[in-house]
Amino acid sequence: MTALAAPPTAPEAGRPPQDPPPGGRGRMRGRKGGAGRTMKGGWLSYLILGFALLISAFPFYWTIVTASRSNADMAKVPPSLLPGPNLIRNFEQVLEEADIGKALLNSLIVSSSITIGTVLCCTLAGFAFAKLKFKGRGALLTLTIGTMMIPPQLGVIPLFMLIAKLEWVNQLQAVILPGLVSAFGVFFMRQYLVQSLPDELIEAARVDGASTARIFWSIVIPIARPGMAVLGMLTFMTAWNDFFWPIIALSSQEPTVQVALRQLGGGYVNDQSVIMAGTLLGTLPVLLVFGLLGRQIVGGIMQGAVKG
Repeated sequence: MTALAAPPTAPEAGRPPQDPPPGGRGRMRGRKGGAGRTMKGGWLSYLILGFALLISAFPFYWTIVTASRSNADMAKVPPSLLPGPNLIRNFEQVLEEADIGKALLNSLIVSSSITIGTVLCCTLAGFAFAKLKFKGRGALLTLTIGTMMIPPQLGVIPLFMLIAKLEWVNQLQAVILPGLVSAFGVFFMRQYLVQSLPDELIEAARVDGASTARIFWSIVIPIARPGMAVLGMLTFMTAWNDFFWPIIALSSQEPTVQVALRQLGGGYVNDQSVIMAGTLLGTLPVLLVFGLLGRQIVGGIMQGAVKG
């Protein structure tokens, strides 16, 4: 008969417990996929990202190439893929054919006014729908979101009649005032503040005697800054690129950039180089705004994507 195995003995008294080997926990977490393990992308990830970057950046690069060459150069088969020496000449021709300087100033005034008004009004409305309790809040929010389902073309004729009655035709306020508030902006800021603004912070401010206006300016706006940057960028791009309503409400004497671009490259054969040069001039302010607000935009997107 075999002898029975002895039961495991307890550790000797007075001996300190042995620590795990250095890096043991990290290796275990790494094997299990826990915290502390750094994920690295493979060659396929870099290939996909590079392809997406190429597809996204090529239209802008092609605009630069076309704007820096003559119309005859771009008519060759195959066309040149490198920038040419005619960029300054094409810019000068743009300034001769259209009052692009005044158009840029008008677009800057219109887009900046619409952006500031939309961000402030939508943040205030979003805060009210997200954190304030009042009668009819749900019905008003549903009505606001419901207006997004109405095609904007249906309101062009009544809006133009109202603008004509106010004698604002061919004036910049005819384009600015209808865009000061958007239903999308109200819904966007409401959803952002629901996730980012704790109720306990508002209650603490109430206990300290802060009014609703003080809470909005001192607490809500600092917390909502990333979301306001995202909304501001989207609003500025939409207002800058808008063509449909400005071509109706404004004349060629008070154009925006998109209205002024249609005056370029006229004749029997459209001069694509001049048109692209004007398009490049109209794109630079949007790139500048993105460069200034890029960090806030990325922060706002990441904060909205990751909760907690």
